[in-house]
Amino acid sequence: MHDLLVLGDCNPDLLITGDDLAFEFGQREKLVSGMLLTVGGSASITACGAARLGLRTAFVGVVGDDEFGRFMLGEMQGLGVDVSGCSVEPSAPTGITVAAVQHGDRAMLTLPGTIASLTADQVPPELVAGVRHLHIGSYYLLDRLRPGLPALVAAARAAGATVSVDPQEDTTGGWDGGLPALLADVDVLFVNEQEAAAIDSSACPLVVVKRGPDGAAARPRGEPEVAVGGFAVEAVDATGAGDSFDAGFLAGRLTGLDLEASLRLGCACGALSTRRLGGTTAQPTWDEARALR
Repeated sequence: MHDLLVLGDCNPDLLITGDDLAFEFGQREKLVSGMLLTVGGSASITACGAARLGLRTAFVGVVGDDEFGRFMLGEMQGLGVDVSGCSVEPSAPTGITVAAVQHGDRAMLTLPGTIASLTADQVPPELVAGVRHLHIGSYYLLDRLRPGLPALVAAARAAGATVSVDPQEDTTGGWDGGLPALLADVDVLFVNEQEAAAIDSSACPLVVVKRGPDGAAARPRGEPEVAVGGFAVEAVDATGAGDSFDAGFLAGRLTGLDLEASLRLGCACGALSTRRLGGTTAQPTWDEARALR
């Protein structure tokens, strides 16, 4: 049995650092100070963070039959995530994000590749039936999974699992895609402040708003908001910090922490993950996260 099953995007990040990262056409070449190929994808980073915290974690996504796909599955397995339920799609490349990281900000270009290829039929029923919590990452990128999500969520809940969604940005600007209707059967919605303003989350029992270095807030339906502040660390790169927050919050709830303590654990995990370049390279252990004050 797994504590956590994560569904979603499985693609590497190629992170580029330097003082001048603006592309100049006309075959101009610039030198940069660093590049790192690492685990990317919101859902993948959350799964790795949860495994780092000690949760028995499984992940289901789709990769291509290529080096990037083999890299992702190998790296995630090495970080303690069960990827046996993942599928390999030979007809499409693994997605990849190229991100320029500069002055605490990022500019990103993403090739979707196989990110949207996952379908509900590819999610092993035995994983859904034997998990304590189901988490869906990058909802708006999962074009082929979305139609089957209501049945998957219903199956997970029937087996006794709780459910969360982190939708990330809707690049179409519509902010629907069936999500508001699904939220009636979801226990937790993770959003940042922009997403909170755009998504109709009125049907969700608990909305958790991530505020970056300013902390986070939980908004239980019909109850007062619970808010906590952030943690000061020597930040290098915020890639995946929100996904590491998700992992920390879920680990807190699954180990019996109350709402405020789970928010603090999420904020600690998000903050500590920024200490090095990449979304998974500095994710903390349980003891490291709980020790941050």
